[in-house]
Order: sequence, then structure tokens, then C-alpha cells
Amino acid sequence: MSKAQPGIDKNLQNVVADLEQPAVNSHHAQQIQQDTNDRRHQDSLNHDKTEDMNPSHS
Repeated sequence: MSKAQPGIDKNLQNVVADLEQPAVNSHHAQQIQQDTNDRRHQDSLNHDKTEDMNPSHS
């Protein structure tokens, strides 16, 4: 694992390191893209502030 440099976000540093790897073929390129999409989706879930308006879930 890489060591975080002072003043640099470690999560972003790791993402950049992953994206700097060249894709070997189209399947590998698709896997790299899917990893990026998964990160974005998880980030959007983590920041979702909508409230459940259905009181039956309480």
C-alpha cells in the first residue's frame, strides 16, 4: 500500500494510482471503468440525504 504524502488525500492518491495503469485489452479496460463506476455509485449512496417518507419502515 502506498504511503500518503502530507496534504494529499490518500483515497484520491490510490484512485489515481489505479487509473494510471494502462488497460491490457478491452476486457481489462471495461473492468477498470466498472471499478470507477462502482466507486461513484458507492459515493453517491454515502452522500444520499433523502428521507424515507413511508412511515411503515419506522
